[in-house]
Order: sequence, then structure tokens, then C-alpha cells
Amino acid sequence: MGLLARAALDDLEQGIAALAHAPHEWLRRPETGLFMLRGRIGGTGDRFNLGEVTVTRCALRLATGETGVAYVRGRSHRHAELAALADALLQSPLHREAVQRTLIAPLERSTESARMHMHQQAQSTRVEFFTVAREAGT
Repeated sequence: MGLLARAALDDLEQGIAALAHAPHEWLRRPETGLFMLRGRIGGTGDRFNLGEVTVTRCALRLATGETGVAYVRGRSHRHAELAALADALLQSPLHREAVQRTLIAPLERSTESARMHMHQQAQSTRVEFFTVAREAGT
């Protein structure tokens, strides 16, 4: 679900194009709201309110009975709909392999490629510090 929520809308559209019109009924139409983000001082200390983030959520049920749910950051109703549809299709034995092959695997590859690119950029700015030890007076 995290992969689908973080994916670019264009990637979702392309990966699920053949199945995007699967008949479904809405359990909860896409709706946008705010989540309060909370943090902890030092990672383990007292909680504090960090800020709010816009989130869109929805839930749907395929004609075959599988239910899909999605929460995505931002205001894109289409992104939430496609993520929920992919979630439901992944639960269907009839569609699982096709969705894995045409959507999930390419998203995993592109995510890993982007992660490696960022890692390489960070490594190119890495500074090595050498410590010179002096021997005590002889």
C-alpha cells in the first residue's frame, strides 16, 4: 500500500490501464481532509504536534467482492481511486499476477532506481576526514 500511495499518478495510470475500468461500487467516495502529524522529542521523548498534512482516502468493492482501501498524501482523488482499485485487484486471484507484473514490479524497480540515484548523489558530496595521531614525545 505504501508503494501505491507514494507512486506517481502517471505511473499508476500506465500500470493499471488495462484493469482501470473494472466494475466497482464505492464504499467511500474519495474525500480529502487533514491529518495531524505528531513527533517525539529526540525520537523517544514527549509527543508534540508537528503540523498537518492533506490526505485523500477512499474505499471500493469490486463486483467480485474484493475490497480496496487507499490513503494518499495530497488532494488527488484519481490517485486514491487507482490505489484502492489496485489494492482490491491484488486480492483477486484472477487479477493478482497481472497487477504484480504490470504495476507493482515496475513501481518497485523505479522506486529502487530513484533511491540508488539519491544515494549516489549523496555519496558524490561525501567528505572523508582523516585523523592524524601524534605520538607522545619520545
